[in-house]
Amino acid sequence: MARLSLLSRLTASTHHLDAADLQADIEKLACTPLDRLQRGARVQVAGRLRAVVYTPSEHVPTLEAELFDGSDAIALLWLGRRRIAGIEPGRRLLVRGTVGDHAGHHAIYNPWYELLGAG
Repeated sequence: MARLSLLSRLTASTHHLDAADLQADIEKLACTPLDRLQRGARVQVAGRLRAVVYTPSEHVPTLEAELFDGSDAIALLWLGRRRIAGIEPGRRLLVRGTVGDHAGHHAIYNPWYELLGAG
Protein backbone atom coordinates (compact mmCIF):
# COMPACT_ATOMS: atom_id res chain seq x y z
CA MET A 1 0.00 0.00 0.00
CA ALA A 2 1.52 3.33 -1.04
CA ARG A 3 1.88 6.32 1.25
CA LEU A 4 -1.42 8.18 1.51
CA SER A 5 -1.76 11.80 0.45
CA LEU A 6 -3.07 14.39 2.92
CA LEU A 7 -6.54 14.36 1.30
CA SER A 8 -6.61 10.56 1.41
CA ARG A 9 -5.61 10.56 5.09
CA LEU A 10 -8.38 13.04 5.92
CA THR A 11 -11.07 10.97 4.20
CA ALA A 12 -9.83 7.43 4.90
CA SER A 13 -11.31 5.13 7.52
CA THR A 14 -9.38 4.34 10.69
CA HIS A 15 -8.91 0.77 9.43
CA HIS A 16 -7.28 1.98 6.18
CA LEU A 17 -5.03 4.43 8.04
CA ASP A 18 -3.92 1.72 10.44
CA ALA A 19 -3.24 -0.66 7.54
CA ALA A 20 -1.16 1.99 5.76
CA ASP A 21 0.87 2.67 8.92
CA LEU A 22 1.50 -1.05 9.45
CA GLN A 23 2.59 -1.43 5.81
CA ALA A 24 5.06 1.43 6.26
CA ASP A 25 6.45 -0.32 9.36
CA ILE A 26 7.05 -3.62 7.55
CA GLU A 27 8.92 -1.78 4.79
CA LYS A 28 11.20 -0.09 7.37
CA LEU A 29 11.86 -3.41 9.14
CA ALA A 30 12.60 -5.27 5.86
CA CYS A 31 9.82 -7.79 6.53
CA THR A 32 7.87 -10.00 4.16
CA PRO A 33 4.26 -8.78 3.71
CA LEU A 34 1.82 -11.40 5.01
CA ASP A 35 -0.10 -11.49 1.72
CA ARG A 36 3.08 -12.82 0.00
CA LEU A 37 3.90 -15.72 2.34
CA GLN A 38 4.46 -19.25 1.09
CA ARG A 39 4.25 -22.38 3.23
CA GLY A 40 7.67 -23.74 4.16
CA ALA A 41 9.44 -20.38 3.83
CA ARG A 42 11.59 -18.96 6.67
CA VAL A 43 10.34 -15.41 7.12
CA GLN A 44 10.57 -12.25 9.18
CA VAL A 45 7.20 -10.53 9.56
CA ALA A 46 5.85 -7.68 11.66
CA GLY A 47 2.46 -6.34 12.62
CA ARG A 48 -0.06 -5.79 15.39
CA LEU A 49 -1.77 -8.52 17.40
CA ARG A 50 -5.52 -8.42 16.81
CA ALA A 51 -6.47 -11.30 19.10
CA VAL A 52 -4.85 -13.60 21.65
CA VAL A 53 -6.58 -16.80 22.79
CA TYR A 54 -5.53 -19.53 25.19
CA THR A 55 -6.85 -22.96 24.22
CA PRO A 56 -6.63 -25.47 27.07
CA SER A 57 -6.04 -29.03 25.99
CA GLU A 58 -5.63 -32.36 27.66
CA HIS A 59 -2.40 -32.95 25.70
CA VAL A 60 -0.83 -29.61 24.70
CA PRO A 61 -2.18 -26.24 25.85
CA THR A 62 -1.80 -23.61 23.10
CA LEU A 63 -1.55 -19.83 23.08
CA GLU A 64 -2.74 -18.51 19.70
CA ALA A 65 -2.40 -14.94 18.46
CA GLU A 66 -3.51 -13.31 15.21
CA LEU A 67 -0.89 -10.97 13.71
CA PHE A 68 -2.10 -8.38 11.15
CA ASP A 69 0.28 -6.32 9.00
CA GLY A 70 -2.14 -4.26 6.90
CA SER A 71 -2.17 -6.75 4.02
CA ASP A 72 -3.21 -10.02 5.66
CA ALA A 73 -3.12 -11.95 8.95
CA ILE A 74 -1.25 -15.01 10.22
CA ALA A 75 -1.73 -17.23 13.26
CA LEU A 76 1.13 -17.41 15.76
CA LEU A 77 0.96 -20.52 17.95
CA TRP A 78 2.98 -21.25 21.06
CA LEU A 79 2.57 -24.88 22.07
CA GLY A 80 2.64 -25.72 25.77
CA ARG A 81 2.13 -22.09 26.82
CA ARG A 82 -0.80 -20.63 28.74
CA ARG A 83 0.44 -17.05 28.78
CA ILE A 84 3.42 -15.01 27.57
CA ALA A 85 4.18 -11.61 29.09
CA GLY A 86 3.66 -8.86 26.50
CA ILE A 87 1.66 -11.02 24.09
CA GLU A 88 -1.66 -9.17 24.19
CA PRO A 89 -4.07 -7.57 21.69
CA GLY A 90 -2.80 -4.28 20.26
CA ARG A 91 0.88 -5.12 20.80
CA ARG A 92 3.28 -4.72 17.85
CA LEU A 93 5.68 -7.61 17.17
CA LEU A 94 8.59 -8.56 14.96
CA VAL A 95 8.41 -12.32 14.32
CA ARG A 96 10.70 -14.92 12.72
CA GLY A 97 9.85 -18.49 11.88
CA THR A 98 8.80 -21.01 9.26
CA VAL A 99 5.39 -20.64 7.65
CA GLY A 100 3.19 -23.67 8.21
CA ASP A 101 -0.49 -24.43 8.26
CA HIS A 102 -3.15 -24.29 10.98
CA ALA A 103 -6.80 -24.97 10.17
CA GLY A 104 -6.19 -24.25 6.48
CA HIS A 105 -4.48 -20.89 7.04
CA HIS A 106 -0.87 -19.70 7.32
CA ALA A 107 0.67 -20.07 10.77
CA ILE A 108 4.03 -19.94 12.53
CA TYR A 109 4.54 -22.38 15.39
CA ASN A 110 6.64 -21.35 18.41
CA PRO A 111 7.96 -18.23 16.66
CA TRP A 112 10.93 -16.16 17.77
CA TYR A 113 9.51 -12.71 18.52
CA GLU A 114 10.51 -9.24 19.62
CA LEU A 115 8.10 -6.81 21.27
CA LEU A 116 8.12 -3.48 19.41
CA GLY A 117 7.34 0.02 20.67
CA ALA A 118 4.18 1.95 19.92
CA GLY A 119 5.19 3.05 16.44
